[in-house]
Amino acid sequence: MPDPVRIMKADDTLWHEYNDLATRSYGHTVGDITRLRDHADIRVAVRDDRVIAGGLGLLVHQFFGGAPVPSAVISAGAVAPEERGDHLASRLLAERLRPLRERGAVISTIWTTSNGHLRRLGWQAPVPVFAWSIATEDLKRAFTRTGINIEHGRTPEGEELQHRLARQWNGPVLRPDWWPTWLDGKQELTTYRFGPPQTPTGLLSFAMKRHPRHGMDLTVHDFWASDAQTVSEMMAFLGSHHTRASAIHFRRSTLPPYPTLLHHLHRYRLSAEAWHPWMLRILDLPEAIRLRGWPAGADISVSMEIESETGGTWQSYLLEVKDSTGQITTTPNHGDVRLTRGQLAVWYAGGYRTAAAAELVGIATRSRDALAQLIQATADMEPWLPDHI
Repeated sequence: MPDPVRIMKADDTLWHEYNDLATRSYGHTVGDITRLRDHADIRVAVRDDRVIAGGLGLLVHQFFGGAPVPSAVISAGAVAPEERGDHLASRLLAERLRPLRERGAVISTIWTTSNGHLRRLGWQAPVPVFAWSIATEDLKRAFTRTGINIEHGRTPEGEELQHRLARQWNGPVLRPDWWPTWLDGKQELTTYRFGPPQTPTGLLSFAMKRHPRHGMDLTVHDFWASDAQTVSEMMAFLGSHHTRASAIHFRRSTLPPYPTLLHHLHRYRLSAEAWHPWMLRILDLPEAIRLRGWPAGADISVSMEIESETGGTWQSYLLEVKDSTGQITTTPNHGDVRLTRGQLAVWYAGGYRTAAAAELVGIATRSRDALAQLIQATADMEPWLPDHI
């Protein structure tokens, strides 16, 4: 019989083997395995002194309700093709989460194509994700330059703007100090700031690649604006690239979920491509509730039944939100609203906007008013995760 699988933190030798394995597994080099090495917790599965699987985990903070919540971000998971089909990925995933949970992670996020597999383990997608493409001439016609100051390059003031704007959504990463350097090194981004130099109102980053026939392909990676005038200026600036780029591409989930293009284009002929979505899981329910931000002035008390982390059983809780503080405690009483682990994650991210939408995805309730209260608690901010790992 083969030696049992051992899962451990990667040293230099195991890291190199994992890097080679990932290249073989994905069919191409996974650059983040090198670029994020100094920041990530790297775990590998070993059998017979041979790495057969591995993956990255990072402890970062994500904004929910305006507050940074410690999150285990999972990335670059790879299982040797000859080892697939034996639940190794699930075992490795649990071991990748364990050290991050010990360091304080109370939620976990992942971008994955294996949505069904992760859904069975408690993750769920709060929102669909799209990439958008639009003819540069259409942007040029729809938006007019307003004269806002534009400067090239990153500055601390620009990064502070991004942090401030990220708080207005459920999901964006509170970017660590190393994040911009990693982004620019990974994508060779060009960044512009809009507005006064010391108090910018917009941040735009994009990658340019030579087109096979003429000009270039331009893909937007960061689009942050604090007001409608800045949004228009940034769109018009992208439109000014019409002589070199026939189309502007917004990378998946980069364009914020507000209807600027819908309300400004002379002809609505942009194209959308659906991508695999980001998925969220609650790791520590009481702490996730305590650390999250809550609407000012909200006074909410809802009894809930929530599926256990292992699945198959249910626990009753009482959620209380008051004075921008939330807490959840166990209770012996039956709950008015019943949530699976996946539904809990979507609710936490503000993915349910109405009671009707929640009921149509299967949330059971004894009280429509209780369900409406529950949704009100997290729907003040929309889910949006423009950050990719």
